[in-house]
Amino acid sequence: MTHSRDDDALPVLPRDGAESLAQEGSATRSAGVETVGVRRRDIRLAEQLAASAGGRETHDVASGAEDAAPAAVESAGVESAGVEAAKGSPASSGAQVEATARASARVGAHVATDATDDASFEASREASDTATDAERIMRQALEVVDRSIVAMAADETRPIPDIRSLRMRRLGDSELAVFPLILGASTFGWTAGADASMAILDAYLEAGGNAIDTADSYSAGRSETVIGTWLRDRGARDRMVLSTKIAQSSENPGLSAQSIARSVDASLQRLGVDYLDLLYFHLDDRAVPLEESLTAADALVRSGKVRYLAASGFDGDRLMQARILAGQLDLPRFVAVQVPYNLLQREEFEQRLFPVVRAQQLAAVPFSSLASGFLTGKYRGRVKGERGSEAHSRATRAAQFASKRGFRVLDALEDVAEEHDRSLAAVALAWLLTKPLVTAPVVSVSRPEQLADLLTATRLNLTRHQVALLDRVSAG
Repeated sequence: MTHSRDDDALPVLPRDGAESLAQEGSATRSAGVETVGVRRRDIRLAEQLAASAGGRETHDVASGAEDAAPAAVESAGVESAGVEAAKGSPASSGAQVEATARASARVGAHVATDATDDASFEASREASDTATDAERIMRQALEVVDRSIVAMAADETRPIPDIRSLRMRRLGDSELAVFPLILGASTFGWTAGADASMAILDAYLEAGGNAIDTADSYSAGRSETVIGTWLRDRGARDRMVLSTKIAQSSENPGLSAQSIARSVDASLQRLGVDYLDLLYFHLDDRAVPLEESLTAADALVRSGKVRYLAASGFDGDRLMQARILAGQLDLPRFVAVQVPYNLLQREEFEQRLFPVVRAQQLAAVPFSSLASGFLTGKYRGRVKGERGSEAHSRATRAAQFASKRGFRVLDALEDVAEEHDRSLAAVALAWLLTKPLVTAPVVSVSRPEQLADLLTATRLNLTRHQVALLDRVSAG
């Protein structure tokens, strides 16, 4: 069944301005610091401009007034010289000389007074004009300062929990935008019953989360069924970025064209929806030509059942091969890749996949982001739980990281966590969010209170020293 929908109802970011929100974490933080420094320099320049402009113009006006007064005196002096000349003339009688002197003195006084008044008027007018210019410059400078302060506040306050759209991260070169933590549903129908799963989904949505990751193989499809019930009961489909993975179910294994078509139809039925935002190939099925798998996915995209395609379990060579085939045959491209990545599993992503992910502008979506729970610190001791139980199974998987390096990382996590008053798990996730190309880790929980703790990672800003410390102790 095809689906006609309004894509604008889904959480998206505009193509022209959202790069800094979808691109990966810490690179934007350092750019923000540089921008703030530039703005602070702009403020200082604006203040100096206003001060120097006002002082310079006032000085010029004062100098003009001072120069005008001697000119008036000099003008009066010319008349006085005429009087003296009249006094010395033989043809002038004493009375005439005296009368002329008195008249000349009066004229000279009037001339001096008028000249002084004119100079004062001109100086006053110039001073008024200059004061107006200085006020205008000052107003402009203050406007620059105001705008810079607002811009700095926007740059330095990260993240902003009350503005949901600003917390979203763009998923590769797609139009999908996701919350910094993607809710993994591997526990739904397994360690989390139906009620607990519903509560977890409610808490995630309330916190601003919008991305759910499941698979047709999780709990033999029960995970998808639980999510479908929640989406229907809450009317939340258009608020969520919904992804599922195929190829590992017992009913439709592999990535043949037939398995892909059947798997997607079965997932859509269990989820109670008519399209998926993101379809993952859950493994690299080398028994099937990659061209066949991509062509089958293309048919799903064209029918409206799938919006975007992604990969999990693919190495760099196969990602490049898939991109070449997509370009040559006009088939869907992968927009994201899931990879195990955490403080104790760094080599595969950082040394092998990173160049390909960067070149193809893929979204890196880490799973096993807490190293099977080892990075929570709760498996420091011996393996607990009865053999064969779920607790024993999880502890056994976590035990593979129990080494000198693993405990060294836990010690560093404890130090950083104490400085921020956060859990070890929150610090481990915050470290991941600082890594280039990482869009959002997948996290899975069995109880709502566990989710509340992990969500604090989205508001935890590690210092450069703390990131460097964790990088150093976790280096292989």
